[in-house]
Amino acid sequence: MSRYTSATDADRAEMLQQIGVSSIEELFAEIPDRLAARRGLALDDGLSEQEVYEELRALAARNVSTEDEVSFLGAGMYDHYIRRWSTR
Repeated sequence: MSRYTSATDADRAEMLQQIGVSSIEELFAEIPDRLAARRGLALDDGLSEQEVYEELRALAARNVSTEDEVSFLGAGMYDHYIRRWSTR
């Protein structure tokens, strides 16, 4: 069990029993081989929380607002204000 997964072996066994299978392998046995990833994934080592935070801040800093740049996404639509006149 990792610190991010709270399910214990007993929890998993109970869940499998509730859905009527005896193992994780049996649960996924019906997935065709052409669709199943039956091998480990080649993933880079994980980052610390601080490293992830810094990476996400750097990505977010690259964002720009349509108020700061020319944008044609509205097809001629733009912010406008209408003043309502009172008839009183």
